[in-house]
Amino acid sequence: MSSNSYSSPSKLQSSSINGSPSTDLPLKPIPGNYGQPFFGPIKDRLDYFYRQGKDTFFQTRIQEHQSTVFRTNMPPGPFISSNSKVIALLDAISFPILFDTSKVQKLNVLDGTYMPSTAYFGGYRVCAFLDPSEPKHARLKGLFFSILASRHDKFIPLFRSCLSELFIKIEDQVSDKGKSYFNTLSDSMSFDFVFRLFCDQNPLDTSIGSKGPTLFDKWLFFQLAPLITLGLPKVFNFLEDLLLHSIPLPTFLVKSSYKKLYNAFYASMSSILDEAQQCGIKRDEACHNLVFLAGFNAYGGMKTLFPALIKWVGLAGEKLHRQLCDEIRTIVRAEGGVTLSALDKMTLTKSVVYEALRIEPPVPFQYGKAKENLVVNSHDAAFEIKKGEMIFGYQPFATKDPKVFEDPEEFVGHRFVGEGEKLLKYVYWSNGREIDDPTVENKQCPGKDLVVLLSRVMLVELFLRYDTFTIEAGTLPLGSSATFTSLTKAKSI
Repeated sequence: MSSNSYSSPSKLQSSSINGSPSTDLPLKPIPGNYGQPFFGPIKDRLDYFYRQGKDTFFQTRIQEHQSTVFRTNMPPGPFISSNSKVIALLDAISFPILFDTSKVQKLNVLDGTYMPSTAYFGGYRVCAFLDPSEPKHARLKGLFFSILASRHDKFIPLFRSCLSELFIKIEDQVSDKGKSYFNTLSDSMSFDFVFRLFCDQNPLDTSIGSKGPTLFDKWLFFQLAPLITLGLPKVFNFLEDLLLHSIPLPTFLVKSSYKKLYNAFYASMSSILDEAQQCGIKRDEACHNLVFLAGFNAYGGMKTLFPALIKWVGLAGEKLHRQLCDEIRTIVRAEGGVTLSALDKMTLTKSVVYEALRIEPPVPFQYGKAKENLVVNSHDAAFEIKKGEMIFGYQPFATKDPKVFEDPEEFVGHRFVGEGEKLLKYVYWSNGREIDDPTVENKQCPGKDLVVLLSRVMLVELFLRYDTFTIEAGTLPLGSSATFTSLTKAKSI
């Protein structure tokens, strides 16, 4: 399939394509305010969760201030967060300042204006909460890189095996019930893959059995509850706000669930923990970090990414499905199988994955504190941020910037084919630009390339098996839901 058969939607001016916003932009004061102490953060919290919702919350303030950079409060606010004040960056040009660890500090900002109790992590500040300037950050992230590198030959065969079981279950449910809820099956598959990858063992043969996804879900919910709403009827808004957003949930309620996960990983990762000790990391600290990597970063990321990928590809319809079938099957035949070389030649498949990561990034928020006084440029103006101020980025607005992407709200499968590859530097899902690589000196996701690889393999397996499919899409407190309603088996491969 020729990349020249597609045109690449883009609205960039030449100065933006070069990644160098104009230096003669007018310096303006940052608009917006935080309201009265205590009451201002609560008002913004109620707007964010209940009166307006996330996207409308930001859009109305962009319109009010005529700026994509402004001051506001971010949840949870009182009494979980002691300081809710942020400077919001909601365009593709200003957003990347959050990746520059020479200018912003990433200390304890993973979840924004509050940090969950370290009791969720065995009493340790795990790597995700460390700033790269802290010595432990390089040791821990280096360990992550080493683990992934030592297992690279398992990525494709192991994931294909897990996907085979997944699609058999989906197919059986569609045949028996007329539909199959993807999220639950995908979660089980994702946990199975992650545990097998790190522990070289089937979780069913360990103490946690089939309970892994449920245990991780409970652990994730308790940490992230201050940032979500359950979508309950309005009559329950006050009670939900009080229970989830006003006081931290007690950690002891999830202690036993986490202990089961920790024990299972600890018992199955002897060689990894030996390596950690050789790197100067205590065994228990390494294990708590690896449980976080496996549960929050890997499983948690897949929990939102895979349903979003299936949702957007499913909604795109038969035309895109035919194009993907053609590309995938042609290249797999020519290459003699599903290999890294074959995957690299699938330009449309790669573009579809990037487009899913662009339109619905698995982690929507980024935070960082200014290390010094600095100037941030948007498309239209420059703004001075003072040392110590919290900077916040809402990624779905940055990666759907209408001054960068044509039809930004539309899922365009071929967006990153051919000349469209130049737009990849505006895809920010991994806490960095897609064109950049994670290192021990930055906070970019250590499994960035693995996530993209697995997403491509999922599409390849899907379209080797089926010509097309239909889904029903929905929304969840964290991400999207997808339910298969039909599958058309491939007549030939």
